[in-house]
Amino acid sequence: MAAVFTSLVRALGQLADPAVLRVLAKSLGVTVLVFLVVATAGWFAFDWLLARAGLADSRFAGAEGLRGAASLLLALAGLWLVWRVVAMAVIQFYAEDVVRAVEARFYPHAASAARDLPLGDQVRAGLGSAGRATVFNLAALPFALLLLVTGIGPALLFWAVNALLVGRDLQDMVWLRHRHSGDGHGPALCPVSRGERLALGGVIAALLVVPFANFIAPVLGAAGAAHLVHRPRPARSSGT
Repeated sequence: MAAVFTSLVRALGQLADPAVLRVLAKSLGVTVLVFLVVATAGWFAFDWLLARAGLADSRFAGAEGLRGAASLLLALAGLWLVWRVVAMAVIQFYAEDVVRAVEARFYPHAASAARDLPLGDQVRAGLGSAGRATVFNLAALPFALLLLVTGIGPALLFWAVNALLVGRDLQDMVWLRHRHSGDGHGPALCPVSRGERLALGGVIAALLVVPFANFIAPVLGAAGAAHLVHRPRPARSSGT
């Protein structure tokens, strides 16, 4: 998977590009804003549920404080789980700017052949990414609970699930702009193999749970995917 490593190294080197920095600042600001809204809504939702479950103020003294602390802990745990969903959904709206910056600097021929994605396509891609992440992570939750006895099992399961999802999202961020260019065939002709897509998704999925690194992971992944899709390939021999 040397191509994935090389693509990510090149992407990391471009994070200082003013065009990429602008996208990073915008996407991070929107992500944090959405995150705060989700956090507040989650806190009130957990507080209401706990009150209905028996921790109402009329039950005993201190119920409100206990309920608030429990709601805060539950909200923080939930936020840690949904960060990947929120971050990847938001970057879908700015991915085109990241990819365009990479292509303009390194792959001008690809940039000239790309199509601009309509806003509707970007919205559908973002909502589709968030929907897939939510459904697949919820589906994995019962298995993660069974793996609690192994200690590291749940973390590995969620990492594997999200590696598949993130790899697909990152590939599509680039390929959707090019799938109708050239010979007009569909995304099956994308030059990124399943193994490369999984490796790229695995690295970014791991970074998404690392404090501070999770802020730049989506942008790094989008830039890395652009390098991976457009990387030079040796010419095939015609044979005899």
